[in-house]
Amino acid sequence: MVLTGDWTIENAHAIDRAMHSLFPGNAKPAALPMLDCRGIQRLDTTGAVLVRRFAARVGEHCEATLTGVPDAHKPLLDVIKTCPPPAAMAPEVLPWYIVPLVGTGEAVWHALRSFARLLSFLGLVLVRFGGSVTDPSRIRLIPVVHQMDVTGLRAMGIVGLISFLIGAVMVNQGAIQLAKFGADIFVIDMLGISHLRELGILLTAIIIAGRSGSAFTAQIGSMVLNEEVDAMRTLGMDPIDVLVLPRLIAMLVCLPLLTFYSDVVGIAGGMMMAWIQLDISPGNFVVYFREEISIDHFWVGVIKAPFFAAIIAACGCYQGFRVEGSADALGSRTTKSVVQAIFLVIAFDALFAIFFTSIGL
Repeated sequence: MVLTGDWTIENAHAIDRAMHSLFPGNAKPAALPMLDCRGIQRLDTTGAVLVRRFAARVGEHCEATLTGVPDAHKPLLDVIKTCPPPAAMAPEVLPWYIVPLVGTGEAVWHALRSFARLLSFLGLVLVRFGGSVTDPSRIRLIPVVHQMDVTGLRAMGIVGLISFLIGAVMVNQGAIQLAKFGADIFVIDMLGISHLRELGILLTAIIIAGRSGSAFTAQIGSMVLNEEVDAMRTLGMDPIDVLVLPRLIAMLVCLPLLTFYSDVVGIAGGMMMAWIQLDISPGNFVVYFREEISIDHFWVGVIKAPFFAAIIAACGCYQGFRVEGSADALGSRTTKSVVQAIFLVIAFDALFAIFFTSIGL
């Protein structure tokens, strides 16, 4: 094929019509074409684009060959490529009133996916835990005792301090309100029921989630970044048995004990405030507390402890295994583990409250 004449913007429409008339539709030449460009007299940018477009149209995969290109036209044809890379397009901008809906939907979808993965991880951990019950030799006692010391014994100070202050504040504020009705003594009922059923276990679980759950994520996450977890798998060691089960067992043992400790210290703080503010002696406080507060309230709080312990341990370890990339990911996952654990603890506490109320407990 010979290209002749002036390939300029003035002749663009005529050239384009001629190109379409030669090969209408998607028709292709029978053989690989050669485009002879010796007859081109004038060439501008539009003409160069048309030459390249014609070469791409008649050639398979832009393989039409240009021959006899005059030296004056070679730089322009080199600039105008046959198959330029696709140009980047600006992303579609959603209307302002759609953006919150899309963001909410994506957040809900990510939350559901994360919760499903967490449930899968918790199921795997429980399967391994059940296997260790039938085969106690798989339980590593030294790491379990170490985790009990870290998560339980060393947490008694902060748990006791916060529980004591919360108990005192509850009596202080409750007495001010109940004094308006001459019912100061009922502040003991309020303290006993609310602290034994809800505040004792809830405060303890939140403190442990922020203190120990974040530590689980940081420890396991740093091991993932240092490829220590991969080394364990290479040596035939299961990371669930080595890293997760000791923390889970320690949490299952320590959280109910810390809940009992929190209940005792919280009641002691309320007793002290009642003695100072309401002139109720500790002896009278204990007698009234024993007569009016049922042991069922205590068991309601303690029953929740193992479930909250499993949630905190699973969230901390799961987010630790999800760390990848850099130290920024470690910090992000540590934050997520604390937020996720506290949210699930409060959500399950609400479900427990509804359940115990429905059964009359």
